[in-house]
Amino acid sequence: MGENMSKRLKLLSSDSEMEERLFPNPFPDWDQGTVSSPSEADAEPPEPFDADGKVSSSFQRRVQSKIKDLLQQMEEGLKTADPHDFSAYTGWIGIALLYMQLHRVSGEASDLQRALDYVKRSMRILNGRKVTFLCGDAGPLAVGAVVHHKLGNSAESKDCLTRLLQLQASVLSPDGDMPDEILYGRSGYLFALLYVCREIGPEAVDEASISQVVTTIIESGKSYSEEQKKSERCPLLYEWHKKQYVGAAHGLSGIYYMLLQPGAKVHPDMLAELVRPSIDYVRHKRFRSGNFPSSLSNESDRLVHWCHGAPGVIHMLLMAHKVFKEEKYLKEASDCAEVIWHRGLLRKGYGICHGTAGNGYAFLSMYKATRDQKYLYRACKFAEWCLDYGTHGCRIPDRPYSLFEGMAGTIHYLSEMANPEASCFPAFEL
Repeated sequence: MGENMSKRLKLLSSDSEMEERLFPNPFPDWDQGTVSSPSEADAEPPEPFDADGKVSSSFQRRVQSKIKDLLQQMEEGLKTADPHDFSAYTGWIGIALLYMQLHRVSGEASDLQRALDYVKRSMRILNGRKVTFLCGDAGPLAVGAVVHHKLGNSAESKDCLTRLLQLQASVLSPDGDMPDEILYGRSGYLFALLYVCREIGPEAVDEASISQVVTTIIESGKSYSEEQKKSERCPLLYEWHKKQYVGAAHGLSGIYYMLLQPGAKVHPDMLAELVRPSIDYVRHKRFRSGNFPSSLSNESDRLVHWCHGAPGVIHMLLMAHKVFKEEKYLKEASDCAEVIWHRGLLRKGYGICHGTAGNGYAFLSMYKATRDQKYLYRACKFAEWCLDYGTHGCRIPDRPYSLFEGMAGTIHYLSEMANPEASCFPAFEL
């Protein structure tokens, strides 16, 4: 009896903890008659689609109105932000990325100019301590190269690229203690190189430079796997702060996702012999719910964030499906999407690292991969939740106006509703 009571208390504790982490999803799902046109008696908001199956103009107007409102709040709030934080994650270059996104959507030259303003602010305070796109000098240098390129400032763009490539020495150094994950490690630097190639062209960075970074990441993963005696089961294994994390920010799924990128040019044999079995090793760690643990040793099915859990892993699975053409990856990505739909409205807030907007990006990625309108509907519903920004009783982030923790990330997500087919999770998707 005592053992049964202990199990029951553990279950109740788990349920209580879940209530503290998320809001119950109040929206009817796609399969519950949501495709029908709303009757005149139905209250606002309207259904998100028009007769052609596109995001309706009325929903678009609501989104654009909210973006305008949030932008005003963000700019006012940024007056008290940390003046020395230049990072894409929580600082000025993240705001530059937002204005670049708004420029892509609107075509307004003023948005690109605002991006340049924030690039210049970031470039004045680089400190050389970190090298990644999200948290280090590589972010401002890469974004600076792209913004100057778009404005026709070729000399300034080239200077940024030169300085970006100069960071490579520390990335390749075998003597340092640099990790391999995205936020602070080599994969975060690799993203910067792939980003400028995407935005400027493949000539922006020579293939040898990219290949050297990729090789270093792979050799690091092989070495650690051998050390842990897991070479046969997981040929590429990585750690961060003494843990084998799974999620996109610090973990295996984020690293594998970068290695799967076409621009990384990993040889097909290496993809098949090293990356695919490593992905399959991670796949077998998933919970029955379809969610994934925060680390390989963690047995708690708690976190449904981009940084830890299904909303980050789903991107790896979709890339694996694209590269290896095996349906199991798409099926498990679909399972991730179910978890996110039911558990993805987070009390942590509306941001993209560990908030509702970041979880919404999973639906946009599923929609791009499948063109199934169910996922566009779900993305719109998470956007609809964000339209009521600040009214749900969420926690206030430490950097409430930033790209990855706060309001800027939510605006970025809302702006994707204008062209969902071209959506792109900032500083992560390519």
